Amino acid sequence: MNFELKPLDLAGSSQLKSDALIVILASGHKLGKDLLSQKINSAIKAGEIDTKPGKLLSLFKVDGCFAPRIVVVGAGEGSARQIRQAVTAAMSALRSGAGTLKRLVVVLAGQETGVVLRSAVTAVADASYVYVTTKSKFEERTLERVIVCVPTAKVLDLDFRKTVATIYGVEFAKEWANRPANHATPVALAQAARSLARHDRISCQVFGPKEVQKLGMGSFAAVAQGSAQPLRFIVLKYEGAARSQAPTVLVGKGITFDTGGISIKPAAEMDEMKFDMSGAASVLGVFRSLAELRPQINVIGLVPACENMPGGKALKPGDVVTSMSGQTIEVLNTDAEGRLILCDALTYAERFKPRAVVDIATLTGACVIALGNVRSGLFASNDQLADRLLAAGEATQDLCWRMPLDEDYAEPLKSNFADVANVGGRPAGAITAAKFLHRFADKFPWAHLDIAGTAWKGGAAKGATGRPVGLLLEFLLSDLPIPAVNRK
Repeated sequence: MNFELKPLDLAGSSQLKSDALIVILASGHKLGKDLLSQKINSAIKAGEIDTKPGKLLSLFKVDGCFAPRIVVVGAGEGSARQIRQAVTAAMSALRSGAGTLKRLVVVLAGQETGVVLRSAVTAVADASYVYVTTKSKFEERTLERVIVCVPTAKVLDLDFRKTVATIYGVEFAKEWANRPANHATPVALAQAARSLARHDRISCQVFGPKEVQKLGMGSFAAVAQGSAQPLRFIVLKYEGAARSQAPTVLVGKGITFDTGGISIKPAAEMDEMKFDMSGAASVLGVFRSLAELRPQINVIGLVPACENMPGGKALKPGDVVTSMSGQTIEVLNTDAEGRLILCDALTYAERFKPRAVVDIATLTGACVIALGNVRSGLFASNDQLADRLLAAGEATQDLCWRMPLDEDYAEPLKSNFADVANVGGRPAGAITAAKFLHRFADKFPWAHLDIAGTAWKGGAAKGATGRPVGLLLEFLLSDLPIPAVNRK
């Protein structure tokens, strides 16, 4: 899908060639004197439409307007949440109607800010996304071009470019998280990472089982040993600044399917464990976005990828494994495998002398109980790092919430047979999981995002959300230069 930003008001937008026109109407906005504005003003006076978020008015073949279908939608005070609600409602109305929708014009009639623009464009992208990879018959995604019209287009150009780049990254993450496990094996995930290296400034290195053993990643290797699928350790590099500039490292959990291992999960909804590599998918998505924007920063992406399966060679409860750091781990529950692969990746990150490390993982059901599917759990060893991630989440509406890391929470992880146990019981499960990772991240500023509740949706809307690509990209780009020209 192609996106374009044009400096047009409602009158000018109505003359653009399109299949449909969405007018987002925020309170306090004064319409013009063109025919479409007069039609909308008449509808407002008649009580047929108001600015209540999501309130719709559908029009057909209005004089002086090129688009045959017009949807006017209220957006309240024009907050990010209200804009998203409005656009989602308008897109639903258009998609349920007859006719094709290949070319769409969206007009922001109200507050024209970067936040409003971002909310509107991402809502259009989310509403038009369709997964098709493993379907033999499907309704094709017909929307090919979206033109967004605001009078202040030049001022909002950078916000627009960042938003479109984020969409590319989110959709890349969705694609790989949505794929069934037999179509998204560790090997396939490594191939997806290699495909990103076709973009300028991005390189990729992939390690197999022998290299991982040689590195001493005994914890990571132990999780993979029950599967017929060979593990892969993926190292992505984006080099947009001088080599002397310390990189930010993103570490994504890449469990391409999680049965729980010997501590096997219940059968109900186990199919959703294909989403257990959503942290890895988000890292790949961020690199896809970086390829579009080419910012002057250095970023490393680390993805330990494997399956967690039961079998004759599988890791057993009570086994003790040795991590890359040299610390030994008693495995009390093989379904707490994400932290076992992440701890070795965190140790590997030390070699880059990073300015900060952020790991992203669908780590605990406990975080879902604590925060639901609205906010990701944020844990951080550094207040400044935590504040930047929280601010990035607010700016992109990819929200997170900071959780505690008190040392007392590490007490349940004590073991009689190893340096540390991999679980600490049910109480404060998300926090004890973070405390486990914390002990492997003491050489650098570190943050952990538990996205178990936000990475995908279940039920009728089942599918990956692409979170937290938006949050991570905003975090990386905050207060950093982006080239004026987007060279591909």
